[in-house]
Amino acid sequence: MTKSLKYVVLSMILLALVVPPTVLAQEGGQPKSSSEFFDPEEFARQLALLDMEPEGPADQPWLQAIDPEWVDTTQYKKDAPWTICFSNAGNFNPWRVVGFTTMQAEVELHPEIANFVVTDAEGSDEKQIGDIADLLATGECDLLIVSPMTTAALTPAVEQACQTIPTIVFDRGVNTDCPVTFISPIGGYAFGAAAARFIVDNLPEGGKVLALRISPGVDVLETRWAAAEQIFMEAGVNVIGVEFTGDDRATARSIVEDYLERYGQIDAVWMDAGATSLAVIEAFEDMGVEIPIITGEDQQDFLVKWQEEGLTAIAPTYPTFQWRTAILAAIKILSGEPVPKKWVLPQPTITNENLAEYVQPNMPPQHYALCGCEELPGFPERWGGKPAN
Repeated sequence: MTKSLKYVVLSMILLALVVPPTVLAQEGGQPKSSSEFFDPEEFARQLALLDMEPEGPADQPWLQAIDPEWVDTTQYKKDAPWTICFSNAGNFNPWRVVGFTTMQAEVELHPEIANFVVTDAEGSDEKQIGDIADLLATGECDLLIVSPMTTAALTPAVEQACQTIPTIVFDRGVNTDCPVTFISPIGGYAFGAAAARFIVDNLPEGGKVLALRISPGVDVLETRWAAAEQIFMEAGVNVIGVEFTGDDRATARSIVEDYLERYGQIDAVWMDAGATSLAVIEAFEDMGVEIPIITGEDQQDFLVKWQEEGLTAIAPTYPTFQWRTAILAAIKILSGEPVPKKWVLPQPTITNENLAEYVQPNMPPQHYALCGCEELPGFPERWGGKPAN
């Protein structure tokens, strides 16, 4: 058995152990997943939010909010200068690297932030739980920002922080509403549904779909797949496999190669994130097979390839400009200004019609276009880019 095939087998075992099996329960005559992450009401709410106009400045989407419910923060008002602490799940993929770079540049715009203390959990729940405890023990943090590693594991740590200092959660959620605000784009259901609907609309009759996921247990990733799974079931789509890549490009390529050998044809690849989209495309090219319908994100290598090859593709986004919003929310809270309880940010989708707006040839392959960082200090060099001609 090859190394790549061993990974596929292990991935399938992991999927069976971690994610509840799909049960074709009937709801209103439609099949419904039994996944614990599928919430029909939230699914419908997020799809409705996609059509709503956000409040806030049109040229600053990181300050916009969709259907906000405002929270009074006067109890947290405190004279500057402040120490803002940030517990980061880690910088273990390009999306997070772009986001953290953006966050650091935003901090530099605010002299009222005297200290920005950052811990890096390096992808470990246990380390992040310890990091948060250590930050609270110092007594120096005026506010804590948390980007959780996984949802359930970090919930108790966030609840403990809420009892001590104002706390913001962003990007990935937790199972508590104790933070002053939870910041994220519309959400995983909207992301997963946009890509799945595109595949359904373009898939040939009887076409085979391969789903590639990063890892289990993260709410925003689980809901992306839950939404796609629901749409695929309702449309009767033939999903030939659901595999975890670990966000590793080599692993993604080997999985595609194995499935092509086993099934002979793949008509679409649905992905819950885009960092490995180009690697997937290259797997088809290396095997001399036509590139199928494919989904990705706003990373440049995928967008450039899409434009050059005229692919049948779509890119839902989970904008990295939310890393700016976390800092701006902290400033508002410590200034006693209201913030949304759920700060829902816009979540654009890149299509053939608007693709050219997001292609940035002067930026690195793994740069994410929706960083909202073009006017921040050090752009584009700080993000690894070159000055535009």
